[in-house]
Amino acid sequence: MSWLEAHLLTLVIFLPSAGAVLVALLPRSEGGQHKGVAFIFSLATFLASIPLWTSFHSGPARFSFEQKSEWAPSLGFSYHVGLDGVALLLFMLTALLGPIVVLSSWGYIRSRVKEYALALLLLETAMLGTFAALDLVLFYVFWEAMLIPMYLLIGVWGSERRIYAAVKFFLFTFIGSVLMLLAIFWLWSNSGAPGHRTFDYVALLEQGALPAERQKWLFLAFALAFAIKVPMWPLHTWLPDAHTEAPASGSIILAGVLLKMGTFGFIRYAMPLFPSAANQWAPAIAVLGVIGIIYGSLMCMAQTDLKRLIAYSSVAHLGFVMLGLSALTAEAVSGAVLQMVNHGISTGALFLMVGILYERTHTRELAAYGGVARVAPAMAAAFVVITLSSIGLPGTNGFVGEFLILLGTFTAKGMGSWTIGTAEFSKGITLAVLAASGVILGAVYMLWVVQRVFFGPERKAASHGMADLNLREWFTVAPLLLAIVWIGLAPQPLLDAMRRPVDEFIERVGRPQRAPPTAPGNKE
Repeated sequence: MSWLEAHLLTLVIFLPSAGAVLVALLPRSEGGQHKGVAFIFSLATFLASIPLWTSFHSGPARFSFEQKSEWAPSLGFSYHVGLDGVALLLFMLTALLGPIVVLSSWGYIRSRVKEYALALLLLETAMLGTFAALDLVLFYVFWEAMLIPMYLLIGVWGSERRIYAAVKFFLFTFIGSVLMLLAIFWLWSNSGAPGHRTFDYVALLEQGALPAERQKWLFLAFALAFAIKVPMWPLHTWLPDAHTEAPASGSIILAGVLLKMGTFGFIRYAMPLFPSAANQWAPAIAVLGVIGIIYGSLMCMAQTDLKRLIAYSSVAHLGFVMLGLSALTAEAVSGAVLQMVNHGISTGALFLMVGILYERTHTRELAAYGGVARVAPAMAAAFVVITLSSIGLPGTNGFVGEFLILLGTFTAKGMGSWTIGTAEFSKGITLAVLAASGVILGAVYMLWVVQRVFFGPERKAASHGMADLNLREWFTVAPLLLAIVWIGLAPQPLLDAMRRPVDEFIERVGRPQRAPPTAPGNKE
């Protein structure tokens, strides 16, 4: 293995930071250069990440592209990174969205451009590092590093109530993170004798599960931090404000990547490290997921602001992900992982389109729109395709993930049952049926948006000859449209990549009274 191959993952992680250094050296007045450097380095990061996908294989090692260097060995710190199939998919999603985010704000951001480019590039490194980290302290450093640039994106370049939204986002995330840090310290202090303690995730897994009575509070500390980030109902209240006030690029990052940090945290850390507690709390998490699906969908129907409506749709879509993870069947967990990617693509694309509309009309109010398809047919066509993906139409990426989640939940015999009087109801079947109502509600509110904005009578926002998509905007929209169709028609490469980590997740966390099922496509 060459030096480049051995260090490729680290190079990709820190390539955006190298761009940030270059931006910092440029004169403040050169806004175009700042944007250009940010785009070049974010595009280079995506291109450099492609070999991670093409060279990825499930070998004897649990993680590919693994690199470990001692940081402070006497304290158990190490720089340890690597990717399994789940992390790889989210890593690639982050790299794909990087250049799209820069292009999406090219014409909108005109003040403090240097600081804006710095925030985007440093945020990308923090997000990539979070998915790749295999040391708990390193993970926590990257996790917290995301807060500052995202806080600035909302608080400096956001809308009227940006300071309120930024502070609320920071406080919610930081409070949950402090409890997780305390749990990380406890794991370290109980990982071995003094001088041999470790924060290494792989080493902690190999030590075996802790006694069940000790897992409960540790799991809750991790789970609270991740549930806030998802966000799960009722910890979701920061999200609509953050999305509404953030610039379009901030909303794309929030929906596309940052929310996945929460769901990724459950499948990577909270549930594998504390499997007994995860089993105990899985039914409650599933119920909260279903409540989020229905609540988020109903709240969408009451919104008059386009961005706020899509923000609540994220609560509903990520409720499906949490339902799939807590069902603990191969189909449901595979669908949950796939839906993390799908949501990043589809909802990120929706926020991109709303940003394009806002640049032209300077309003997000639904009442101001109507008849846009008459003056911008290409924009309308792109929005319709993205909408069909969001509601899970067969042939689009959204269908595959939701179908697997509902199928896996429906067949989750290990979830137990509820007894009401003399009647007994399977929890899996009941939750799957209730969650399926969210698919119907999603179609209702999203198709209503399409009809109201693009195909209703012409209103003020479309009455001044609104321009259709230009070349730069096509470069941002087209990759996401291609991803929607590609994953919808050929999801198997993604399912193959996640198969091994999904099987290992179920084997470790799954209930002992039933054999671990295989991932979709595996034969019994």
